[in-house]
Amino acid sequence: MVKVTYISASGVETTVDGREGDSVMATAVANNIDGIVGECGGSMACATCHVYVDPAFADRLSPRSDDEEAMLEGAASDPRPESRLSCQIRLSADLDGLVVRMPEEQM
Repeated sequence: MVKVTYISASGVETTVDGREGDSVMATAVANNIDGIVGECGGSMACATCHVYVDPAFADRLSPRSDDEEAMLEGAASDPRPESRLSCQIRLSADLDGLVVRMPEEQM
């Protein structure tokens, strides 16, 4: 199992166990995490799973694809350098302890 901590825009922290290979978005939805909707089911078509990845984990993630960049530009909240679509982050042992924050606009 891979631990993931989700921090809401209001500062509430929720840590859950996710399965390797599952996305950060699917793990959030399965655990009823407020602030990650995933309306498109992870097909990278909505940006309702936008998160800010803790900088300590930035170098452990693959770079954003052009499609992900385009979706983030249309997100409800302004993208930052640490912005990612959580449907595009697959859990692995290397990401154990991952921390993501949800934008205020997704509350």
